[in-house]
Amino acid sequence: MTTAILSALAQEQQGLAHALDQRQTITHAGRQFEVGALHGQPVVLALSGIGKVAAATTTAALIERFGAQRLVFTGVAGGMGADVHVGDVVVAKQFLQHDMDARPLFARWQVPGYATPAFDCDPSLTRDLLQAAQDCVATAGSWQEPMLAGLQLRAHCGLIASGDQFIVSAQTSHLICQDLQTAGYQPLAVEMEGAAIAQTCADYAVPFAAVRTISDRADDNAHVDFPAFVNAVASRYAQHIIAHWLQHQASTGSA
Repeated sequence: MTTAILSALAQEQQGLAHALDQRQTITHAGRQFEVGALHGQPVVLALSGIGKVAAATTTAALIERFGAQRLVFTGVAGGMGADVHVGDVVVAKQFLQHDMDARPLFARWQVPGYATPAFDCDPSLTRDLLQAAQDCVATAGSWQEPMLAGLQLRAHCGLIASGDQFIVSAQTSHLICQDLQTAGYQPLAVEMEGAAIAQTCADYAVPFAAVRTISDRADDNAHVDFPAFVNAVASRYAQHIIAHWLQHQASTGSA
């Protein structure tokens, strides 16, 4: 079974690319795809690009051109839940587009043509990815990484909101979160790609799961915190979580 592993930025995936065996680079649809094996499992690595359109295009290419039978996204996000902090990990249970608004023709956040605003991730993949994330944060305290010093790291599972906007304002973050909570949604994090990937995978009936390391709090300091955290922490988190997840899939016969 071929697993596609997606990230938005090269820094988020550099550790995985370096660990790839039998590596072959293929250019398709203006993108580079790295095909090979990771922990003995056939994989294809790709950068989704930033934003929902780029992410949807890359996802379709992975399924159509490379025959990906399941997709996993690993990257960073801004924390939105009250108890979600820098250094934590959020595994997505659902995705929703916080900037989708076709009112009055459709309800707010509703993607026309679909039953509900939220797109579910695959339950089995999500469960195993959460276990891998829990293992990661349990061991990260021993890494002696200065950016994680003194943090009480946790793994969470729930709704992630996506939109074509890098949130760098506490006021904007609060308004997005408040509006969703008023409607009964409890967003834990915000980013720019996941909902589009989830929608595309739903169209193709391909299982999808996603994990996001919290690099900032989607506030006025996000643009300062983000670059350093991606380089120092996110790549290492991704390598640990994906390795644990793939090894579990192989041991249970899910690969």
